[in-house]
Amino acid sequence: MNIPFKPELNGKVAVVTGGAGVLCREFAKALALCGAKVAILNRTLSKAEKVVEDIAAMGGEAVAVQVDVTNAESVKTAHEVVLEKLGKCDILVNGAGGNNPRATTDKEYFELGDLDADTKTFFDLGDEDMEFVFNLNFVGTLLPTQAFAKDMIGREGCTILNVSSMNAYTPLTKIPAYSGAKAAISNFTQWLAVHFSKVGIRVNAIAPGFFATEQNRTLLFNDDGTPTARTGKILAATPMGRFGTPEELLGALLFLVDEKAASFVTGIVIPVDGGFSAYSGV
Repeated sequence: MNIPFKPELNGKVAVVTGGAGVLCREFAKALALCGAKVAILNRTLSKAEKVVEDIAAMGGEAVAVQVDVTNAESVKTAHEVVLEKLGKCDILVNGAGGNNPRATTDKEYFELGDLDADTKTFFDLGDEDMEFVFNLNFVGTLLPTQAFAKDMIGREGCTILNVSSMNAYTPLTKIPAYSGAKAAISNFTQWLAVHFSKVGIRVNAIAPGFFATEQNRTLLFNDDGTPTARTGKILAATPMGRFGTPEELLGALLFLVDEKAASFVTGIVIPVDGGFSAYSGV
């Protein structure tokens, strides 16, 4: 893979949650190319092991660790494994997250008659489904931060990178739980940055625009692979007129984790969105 620049991360331990996902596996590979030893934390261990194989083929060092980021005991166990195999965490990337169709409405707007129609409305969203999505994103950031930030206290060059979303700026239609959770991530990023500012831990986030991943595929593409009407709206509202590629997030990632480049940068959220957040629609 190609990376836009190469910060010196030799000797550092990077932990990437959701590390086998479409975006986060690219994060993990980029960090490994820069010399970091990378722990790939993922719910499905076999997928994490595939990323480890890819990193090994590039000449990097990585380990796969199974974790449920919404379960405190699972996160604690994963932390112990990382300590044993790689050492104390220097870089934490909280990449685990995503939406779920169960917490998604069928329509953008509620209209008269929808209650009696065969339509999943806001009133049909179950509390367990909404809680699942919120927990996956927010609690799934909180618990790994509580576990791995303890490794960072009082040590130089340690940083946390969260993954927010365009939903944090303006909520997208149909996906209220995901929108609320990502807004919470942006706020939490700022809170953590202030809270840890006296002990040498920088905390920032990136907010990806629209990238085609497994979680959003059903919203973006029909079963036959053709784009949905929602995709048409997204691209019309993205001045650059296309989806992003995972590699286009790496510049922001590497800048924020590089202590030389970003030593005075904490508490920010960087949009990487092709202009989506800047466009008013007219």
